[in-house]
Amino acid sequence: MGDLIGETLALAVGVAVSPVPIAAVIVTLFTPKARTNAPMFMAGWIAGVLAVGFIVLLIPGLEPSTSEPTTTTGIVKGVLGLLLLVAGAANWKKRPGPDETAEMPAWMKGIDAFGAWKSAGMGFLFSGLNPKNMLLIAAAAVTIAAAGVTGGEQTTALLIFTLIASITVIVPVIGYLIAGDRSDDVLSSAKTWLVQNNAAVMAVLFLVFSVSLIGDAIAILF
Repeated sequence: MGDLIGETLALAVGVAVSPVPIAAVIVTLFTPKARTNAPMFMAGWIAGVLAVGFIVLLIPGLEPSTSEPTTTTGIVKGVLGLLLLVAGAANWKKRPGPDETAEMPAWMKGIDAFGAWKSAGMGFLFSGLNPKNMLLIAAAAVTIAAAGVTGGEQTTALLIFTLIASITVIVPVIGYLIAGDRSDDVLSSAKTWLVQNNAAVMAVLFLVFSVSLIGDAIAILF
């Protein structure tokens, strides 16, 4: 189990390092309904990670009948790696120049009007339906399925992955609930940095994980 958690740890960190979603939850913490909406955003985020993970675990052909990963696993990892490579190139082109300031997405300005369920839906959208996170969660689930462990161990590994992948959402929410307005300065600075550097951070992450997945695919298939 320890080896399996280690194999998916980097992917979990990749999901956790999601600048725009983290900025969104921070913006939520500055709204009048922060104490309701922020925990709902967090719950939606966690549900999204689990939903994608469990769906991928149900894909037939991933669980090996021997100690070796299946061809299906190799193909899926290769496809995911190529998709991440394309996404990384697209994000690199979108990054702001040295003298440019990235603007907050227009939709983020409407978070003040969100209710609890809309906040939960936003959290689910950012984790489970965000293309970058979906690819990383799917890659982790493929790795878990290909490990040849029991169903219970697969579930445990996915839960631990989800906890790590959600830590950057959980910490600001829990921190705000404990510290209240005392955390405003730190959260505001973090939000500004995340919005400004989102594209560059995503490009680097995509490149790193695409190379890793394509390497795994080559090792399995050839």
